[in-house]
Amino acid sequence: YLGRLGGLSSFIYYVLGKGLCEIAAMSVQVLAAEMAEVELKDVPIESEPKAVATSATTPTMEPIVKTGDPSLGFLTPNTKMPQASAMKRTDPQQNGGEAFVNRDGTVAEAPRLKKIQFADQKQEFNKRPTKIGRRSLSRSISQSSTDSYGSAASYTDSSDDETSPRDKQQKNSKGNGDFCIKNIKQADFGRREIEIAEQEMPALMALRKRAQGEKPLAGAKVVGCTHITAQTAVLMETLSALGAQCRWAACNIYSTQNEVAAALAEGGFSVFAWKGESEDDFWWCIDRCVNLEGWQPNMILDDGGDLTHWIYKKYPNMFKKIKGIVEESVTGVHRLYQLSKAGKLCVPAMNVNDSVTKQKFDNLYCCRESILDGLKRTTDVMFGGKQVVVCGYGEVGKGCCAALKAMGSIVYVTEIDPICALQACMDGFRLVKLSEVIRQVDIVITCTGNKNVVVREYLDRMKNGCIVCNMGHSNTEIDVASLRTPELTWERVRSQVDHVIWPDGKRIVLLAEGRLLNLSCSTVPTFVLSITATTQALALIELYNAPEGRYKQDVYLLPKKMDEYVASLHLPTFDAHLTELSDEQAKYLGLNKNGPFKPNYYR
Repeated sequence: YLGRLGGLSSFIYYVLGKGLCEIAAMSVQVLAAEMAEVELKDVPIESEPKAVATSATTPTMEPIVKTGDPSLGFLTPNTKMPQASAMKRTDPQQNGGEAFVNRDGTVAEAPRLKKIQFADQKQEFNKRPTKIGRRSLSRSISQSSTDSYGSAASYTDSSDDETSPRDKQQKNSKGNGDFCIKNIKQADFGRREIEIAEQEMPALMALRKRAQGEKPLAGAKVVGCTHITAQTAVLMETLSALGAQCRWAACNIYSTQNEVAAALAEGGFSVFAWKGESEDDFWWCIDRCVNLEGWQPNMILDDGGDLTHWIYKKYPNMFKKIKGIVEESVTGVHRLYQLSKAGKLCVPAMNVNDSVTKQKFDNLYCCRESILDGLKRTTDVMFGGKQVVVCGYGEVGKGCCAALKAMGSIVYVTEIDPICALQACMDGFRLVKLSEVIRQVDIVITCTGNKNVVVREYLDRMKNGCIVCNMGHSNTEIDVASLRTPELTWERVRSQVDHVIWPDGKRIVLLAEGRLLNLSCSTVPTFVLSITATTQALALIELYNAPEGRYKQDVYLLPKKMDEYVASLHLPTFDAHLTELSDEQAKYLGLNKNGPFKPNYYR
């Protein structure tokens, strides 16, 4: 009946109900068989059952016991149950045969009994899952709940095939093999995820529609190194629609959604990434993106600076044809400023990380939601009453602290910047040094963009069961290397969750081996990523089409006019209506009626 209702949930209830009914029926049969066996133990069987032909083809069995048989008093009406007068025991000398001990102490051998088994009992039990099957089912359930649908929504179980993608020869349906991913067969799943992401990325879709005819990136050859997720796929397909050729690698060994990479490869993109790469795989994939005979990039889209670093190290001559670099992470921006200061930056670079649309939206709102998601998926921890220390009170730290405070956690903050420290105090958080609270906190979260924030000394002093994770881009904030010593034991609990056990039995819970928690262990809000991705696309268009001499070999912020344009593209989603300045008001403020409304130094 429920199945006929048509809804998915109804169908699930129907299947579950049917399965439970079958299990219940099996249990009743087994119980009845055991009861019948016990009740008939003391009843001798007169003879073997005789077959009686009721038809030419169908033999039946005579009943073993007939109703009203005096030997079965409990089946005869109005007959009292006999009182127990004998005790049954097993005689080891009878090879396990059964005997009765009478009240006078004599032992009498019990008659040979024939066990009764329902005809379909064995058949039903053979249908039950084997031990291996149950273990496989348990493993698949555990991994599907943690591998990210996003993670967070990965349909790929890395344990299904241990063969490295580098050792496989794969081709898409068009015969193209210029990619290296986990499994091309997952393309259909990835395409569905990309279609879902498109619905939450209105600005990119609007940009694709408005600029598709003009092809502002015609002739652009973009090599990218970012997180390969459904949201990145929408960005890549938008760049392609605007005229660019793209080759892509992952900037994090755990954040790739394998099914999305498969969908991109099926769509003709050269993608080199899979979830769970080794360090060697990571650099190999970047090299495959860059080093292709007859193809040379003229634009770089980087997240973390690894791609830029690799080209500088291995292929410095490529910068003669590269028009610009677009960098979106604080780590990568630091590297660019270092190159610029040393006079080694040979092309213009756009600092997307410090654009208003990245700082105030991606870093803050994205982390405010995804920190809870990542912790819940990996540890099932309850936040109420937990003591948490957040290292760093930039935009990422602000988002993490706000979310944890709202869930009832007791939040401490560490900071080096007096301005950010004062903000933390005025937001109601206690400012401490990490050494002051490290013994008592339940969760440690790093989000500074620095290195060696949580060193071995602090790890040794943590309480048993303390959860340690990182929300910064790089894996340098937690000194994970110091934990790989002979006296410590690593125990994999589930995907991206490790117990590090000390000799005295104390253990800490390390998430994603110190790498970025939200994109390694869960997902991030698609709408917020739409803001960042649109900013990246506009930065690429600006650098690629800028006349020679507009940008020198330095690091630039995105013009505020572009920031405001990105924001305006997202407002229709909320049915929001902007107020317009009158001519008199605009003159009073000294602004153009159409913006920009903030100076270029505003952050």
